[in-house]
Amino acid sequence: FDQCINELFQERFADVTLQHQIQVRPYNAEKTTNMRTLNPTDIDQLITISGMVIRSSNIIPEMTEAFFLCYVCQKTHTVEIDRGRIAEPGVCPNCETRHSMSIVHNRCVFTDKQMVKLQEAPDDMPAGETPHTVILYAHDDLVDTVNPGDRVTVTGIYRATPVRLNPRQRSVKSVYRTHIDVIHFRKDDEHRLREIDTDDETGSKSAQFTPERVAQLQELSQSAGVYERLAHAIAPSIYENTDIKKGVLMQLFGGARKDFSNTGRGRFRQDINILLCGDPGTSKSQMLQYVYNLVPRGQYTSGKGSSATGLTAYITRDPETKQVVLQTGALVLSDNGVCCIDEFDKMDDSTRAVLHEVMEQQTLSIAKAGIICVLNARASVLAAANPCDSRWNAKLTIVENIQLPHTLLSRFDLIFLMLDPQDESFDRRLATHLVSLYYRTGARTKAESIDSEVLRDYIAYARTFINPRLSDEAGQKLIQTYVQMRKIGMGRGAVTAYPRQLESLIRLAEAHARMRLSNVVEELDVDEAIRLHKEAIKQSATDPKTGQIDMEILMTGMSASSRAKRAELGKFVLQTLKNGNRSFKMTELYDACKEGYKDGFTQSSFFFFFFFFF
Repeated sequence: FDQCINELFQERFADVTLQHQIQVRPYNAEKTTNMRTLNPTDIDQLITISGMVIRSSNIIPEMTEAFFLCYVCQKTHTVEIDRGRIAEPGVCPNCETRHSMSIVHNRCVFTDKQMVKLQEAPDDMPAGETPHTVILYAHDDLVDTVNPGDRVTVTGIYRATPVRLNPRQRSVKSVYRTHIDVIHFRKDDEHRLREIDTDDETGSKSAQFTPERVAQLQELSQSAGVYERLAHAIAPSIYENTDIKKGVLMQLFGGARKDFSNTGRGRFRQDINILLCGDPGTSKSQMLQYVYNLVPRGQYTSGKGSSATGLTAYITRDPETKQVVLQTGALVLSDNGVCCIDEFDKMDDSTRAVLHEVMEQQTLSIAKAGIICVLNARASVLAAANPCDSRWNAKLTIVENIQLPHTLLSRFDLIFLMLDPQDESFDRRLATHLVSLYYRTGARTKAESIDSEVLRDYIAYARTFINPRLSDEAGQKLIQTYVQMRKIGMGRGAVTAYPRQLESLIRLAEAHARMRLSNVVEELDVDEAIRLHKEAIKQSATDPKTGQIDMEILMTGMSASSRAKRAELGKFVLQTLKNGNRSFKMTELYDACKEGYKDGFTQSSFFFFFFFFF
């Protein structure tokens, strides 16, 4: 392609000298094929395949023109490289001396080359099969145009190269190694949000919108009830759960990016983390699947099927260079996206420990096999967890129900409960909604909600071009709200707010301002952030014994009433030991305390106190 177009250009414009060669990038080839159907008839043919990039190598210098020097007459000669082969001249063209030409590496011409590994798309995989991978080679300006985690459609030429048994011998294997020489990359965003790439140095944005589309989005942002309409457009097949959908909508918009590295304060987290927990069969996994299919850099994983290395990174040996390389996991691949984790309660403790750094600092520190680095994991986490007893127990706190460490629960901005109310009227409305999904026409459904294409463009436009900042009124409103939240628990010795709750309110307010396509966070944004946050706290941080909100349940894993009761139990145990004036066996002490203590206690509370203090 390049040779033909350059020859045609020279014929028509002989007086013009090109500074660079013209490069042709064709796409939308007719021969679009599946990765599994590639066969020897496709070799040296123009093909198009699609998949997800799982790895990209460093830039490799590839020789395109070799420079030879005759050591007899000092005559120079250049040879172009043809498909990786150097045609070394056997005779000097000047003095005709045999085998006198030697290559001069620092006078040769090199171009950039990069190896990209492409994995088969889930839609193309047969049932019960593992995904296939194919090796791509990108050259020149195609280098570093795709990153791991991108879903792309590749147009290129299918090649086959022989494999040598020994690099020092000319014999090759009968089985050839195949790869694709890339001609064009196209990122897929047909069914997903537009991917937003921002250059940190220039600040340029790559997501492009037509003026007509921008005018349509601006008009939608000014319409009445846009917040409710956008919330109803999130997972429309899920009945009600309006506040949960609004929280997921805020997560998709995200807060404003804040970087105070120059002042020594580092980066502030802008992504919103959400945990959905409750009874089985309440559409938690369906909500995760919807978000995963919507965002461009989303990853979906299950708790029991994930390991610490699968979420972070693992060490492997590159089959091409035989060097130790770092393969990134789900959290790094979902950078600038959403990582959906189902069955969050069934994760191993070692796997969950990885999330502590990711969910707050949004980095991933790796020190393996001599590779020490810090990877970016600026991903929002949307997790779903089931109670340990299969059904939600209203008499227990959220920590006791799902058995998750409180240090991890405190890193979620919003924790929602999705419970089965077991009410006849609710069951009738839910059944009517589910049955209607099977007989309602597509035109009627489309007329009632916002088009999915408009929703994707609306979120992408807001994330790309809207970067809201707090106004003075909104800042004062946040300060007053935080102080009032702290005052609520002071009278009874409980903590009802921490600085993390204030940061969550700021992120939610910024996300709501983005939803309105406003660059200023106003009081109405703060009011909605406070309402949504209180609704989540009312469900997840309520002490079942007192019926009051106690943030210590999420921060320390124990409510203030339970802590006070354990303190009283401790005093009673110490008093029993003093009054007995003798040594006790453990069972005797337990029986004596159980008979004399009026409020009663469990065996676990007694042994916790004993082993903690003694």
